[in-house]
Amino acid sequence: MKSKDCEGKPRDEYDIIVVGGGIAGLTATAYACFHGKKTLLCEKEEKIGGLVNTFWYRGFAFDGGIRALENSGILFPMLKSLGIDICFKKSPVAIGMQGKWVNLESQGLEGYTSLLENCFPHQHEDIHGIMQEINRMMQCEQIISGIENPLFLDPKTVDGRYLMKTLLPWLIKYQKSIKVIRQNQEPIDTFLQRITQNASLADLISQHFFKGTPAYFALSYFSLYQDYYYPMGGTKALPQGLMDFILKKEGKIRTNCSVTGINEIGHGIALKNGEQLGYQKLIWAADQTRLYHCITHQGHRRTHQHYQSVAKGQYGDSVLSFFLGVDLEADYFNERCGSHGFYTESLLGLSSLEKWQERFSKGPEALYEWVRTYLERTTYEIAVPSLMDARLSPRGQTGITLSTLIDYELIECFERWGEYRHFKAFCTKTVIELLSQGIFPGLKEKILFHCCGTPQTIERKTGNRGGALTGWAFMDHGLPAENRMQKITKAVETPFEDILQCGQWTFSPSGLPVSILTGKIAADRCCKR
Repeated sequence: MKSKDCEGKPRDEYDIIVVGGGIAGLTATAYACFHGKKTLLCEKEEKIGGLVNTFWYRGFAFDGGIRALENSGILFPMLKSLGIDICFKKSPVAIGMQGKWVNLESQGLEGYTSLLENCFPHQHEDIHGIMQEINRMMQCEQIISGIENPLFLDPKTVDGRYLMKTLLPWLIKYQKSIKVIRQNQEPIDTFLQRITQNASLADLISQHFFKGTPAYFALSYFSLYQDYYYPMGGTKALPQGLMDFILKKEGKIRTNCSVTGINEIGHGIALKNGEQLGYQKLIWAADQTRLYHCITHQGHRRTHQHYQSVAKGQYGDSVLSFFLGVDLEADYFNERCGSHGFYTESLLGLSSLEKWQERFSKGPEALYEWVRTYLERTTYEIAVPSLMDARLSPRGQTGITLSTLIDYELIECFERWGEYRHFKAFCTKTVIELLSQGIFPGLKEKILFHCCGTPQTIERKTGNRGGALTGWAFMDHGLPAENRMQKITKAVETPFEDILQCGQWTFSPSGLPVSILTGKIAADRCCKR
């Protein structure tokens, strides 16, 4: 259908336009199409998927963002309700320290306890206390994600027996779990300091997570580690499955399609190429700051206040990633980290290292020295896709991805000094040497190629400020997003009547399940209106 914009120019009209082709935007688009709405998805990059993507390089597949997908009672119900068929394998997670490993799927918390006691033999009582808290938080998480999320239920299939035998008992336990969650919002490092005075022990647990991660979220994550799955063909299978569904339902997807303006009053958007499009409802699934930069009408006070809150918001942590192609069989890694692991070589912990800002004034050489020490003491996430799907690497060879948390501002310093390329080369060389001397002996001589990705890379590819992986920083006390799970259905609202939002900037703490959930809520809300 064609209409005219305020200047009288013709424009295409849609029931719903979704901006942002990550998992939240794809989910919102899929459900809008499911409800029979004429829907368009606009993605500014060449490919969809955002932080859920797989890329190929020299015959090797690497997952550029998330390394495995957690179900949490959301992922599989979403796929089931849309009739999308994707083949998954359970993705076991291993945790390692100083060359020793424990597989959480087969050895559970008992194995993790033994690992910590082996590394900290004089902290038995503290470790026991920490494990009690982990068990308590895990029980809450297992209740919350213990059934298929009710928002994905088809009302036609819900009978009285299900309501009385399944849903009602779950809701009672859910409310109790929410109470525990509300009582454990303090940062994980602060929480652990009340249990143990051994800073290194606390570090070896807390540095798995983003700075300021709430205690309940961090400790309950040991349950989520056992709920990881890997799609055959790489993580890109999920956005591909959603895209195929959208196209099958006659929805439209436009890539290289950047939105530069939104006329809230006229219900229209402007594209970078000068094109104008009309909508009845708009769902914003991209960086929230860009929404307010695109809005042309910000007259009322509530809008201005929310804009100020978003503008001042602190973006979350990002990662430094290394993608290696090696001339080694996949079994070499299976005997060590498995397909997905988290490894820390040093028991000193990152709190033993001063802040990098204290070295900044001394120049690049002092900061490089700090980076080397950081890379020696940090925790690495290690992923080996071909151990999940042998087709993802050439026969007899393996692709391996290593990631560690890093500050966007730190790398900005090297950029300003003109050292960005050298910084990446320095980090790559340092990490390869560390691993070759540690858990992967002989790795250095077997490397066929290597690539390095920074938070700046993620920012360019996704548009996320600071290359943030999960939206807003947990340390942000003026958080411009909802953080109460019982209020998540409200999180999709914006100050604009016919504009909703979804994705990682909508709710905190966020991740893949939250992106899917808010995407569906936003689409359902639009369709009901």
